[in-house]
Amino acid sequence: MQLVLDVGNTETVVGAVDGERIVQGHWRLSTQVPRTSDEYAHLLRGLLREGGFADASFERAVLGSVVPSATDVLVPTLGRLVRGPVLNIDATSALPIRLSVDEPRTVGADRIVNTLAARELYDRDIIAVDLGTATTYDCITSDGEFMGGVIAPGVSAGLEWLGRRTAKLPRVEFLAPGKVIGTRTDACVRSGIFYGVVDAIDGMVERIRKEWRRPDARVVATGGYAAAVAPHTRTVDTVEPFLTLYGLAIAGEILGGVRGD
Repeated sequence: MQLVLDVGNTETVVGAVDGERIVQGHWRLSTQVPRTSDEYAHLLRGLLREGGFADASFERAVLGSVVPSATDVLVPTLGRLVRGPVLNIDATSALPIRLSVDEPRTVGADRIVNTLAARELYDRDIIAVDLGTATTYDCITSDGEFMGGVIAPGVSAGLEWLGRRTAKLPRVEFLAPGKVIGTRTDACVRSGIFYGVVDAIDGMVERIRKEWRRPDARVVATGGYAAAVAPHTRTVDTVEPFLTLYGLAIAGEILGGVRGD
């Protein structure tokens, strides 16, 4: 069993992944709340015990973080929770992928492990759309080459911007509206945000396919908003909510010596 953590700018997703790469438990924490090592240890132990996992359950921890301040606290904390090593994934990790971009060391850990997971799971050219704090579009070849992509404002950015910058518009939840044309202010806002995201995905995917010259590239959506958005798009083929957790687990197996690639 591996303890894997995907640390994003807004949320941290924690997963317990077994040897068959099945996510046996998962939890979401706020990344934006500053925590000490003791606070993280207490919180994580409580969640794991509630899920039926003791500290000794985990052979190793695998961390993929885009928040350096959280990384600095979590690495020693995780060492208190697992039997084996804590593996921190970054662009220098010895993984069977290639980062074919101008500045490979700046590629985020989430995009690195998404590339690894796509290579393993699909064996074809992929556009991975990750709907997190930012919405990222990653171009990944069938043999695990990260070709670059797009980083766009995320769903929460639109919600927060309207809430902060407009005096009379109401804050709304990110939910699919019953119809496009709203007849109440809150329905108009909800429609604009929701279908703005949907059409942005379809438009960006079509542009990427054309420029990349991969008209048949498979589009895989992941991230916290993927399940809500994907059914309303024309271009998303598959929703894989645990793509990043799978990638972290695969990275742990490779770097931990469980398998050789």
